[in-house]
Amino acid sequence: MHQADEGSGTTVMVVEDDRAVRSAVAAFLRARGYLVADFSDGETADAALRNTTPDVLILDRMLPGLGGDDLLRALRKNSAVPVIMLTALGSTGHRIDGLELGADDYLVKPFALRELQLRIESVLRRRRAQQSPLAPFAVGRFRIDPTLHRIACDGSEITLSGREYELLLFLLKNPDRVLSRTDILRAVWGWNEGDASTVTVHVRRLREKIEHDPREPAYLHTEWGVGYRFTPSGGGRRAVLG
Repeated sequence: MHQADEGSGTTVMVVEDDRAVRSAVAAFLRARGYLVADFSDGETADAALRNTTPDVLILDRMLPGLGGDDLLRALRKNSAVPVIMLTALGSTGHRIDGLELGADDYLVKPFALRELQLRIESVLRRRRAQQSPLAPFAVGRFRIDPTLHRIACDGSEITLSGREYELLLFLLKNPDRVLSRTDILRAVWGWNEGDASTVTVHVRRLREKIEHDPREPAYLHTEWGVGYRFTPSGGGRRAVLG
């Protein structure tokens, strides 16, 4: 495959106030066939996102004016577009903050441009897999409609971000199995290695949406020192969505 064909028309929005970083990312991706729109501030990007939906959004966390966190928070109210956050803040706490807001991936500066491209390809592969036409199916109390990208419990639809949907779908496809954080990172994020706190954050967010009492989960159980086990029947207890 020729280098310029790699992106094959994929649309990418880059929001980054550092001109050198923004120019380098945009030039690198355009040379590989991606269609890139780049912005230096959150307000302009927010206005653009009201009229268009890119295939992937690359979002700097520290922006002047409307910050990356606020832009992502607003975006997640009505859009599941894959978001890769860029930041110079590399602590685990900062990564967790970004993931809790709904980022799909997180890249700490400085980073290799090729690594960014691989992250883009990874989130797009997962999105294409989600959009493959499959018949609805049920697992325990859950009904999944892969085509519409929806999951319901006892007839009540659960509002999920893109990554939460992928995580819950993976758990539903592996009922009553003990899954390590590494298993989940590999299957849901496409990472062979990564920060286990990424899984912990998303499990906590998922429990808040499917459990009556997240502190005493009926579905998503922690297997201490190993990982997690998902019991679609509710473990014999009646879990009611709030």
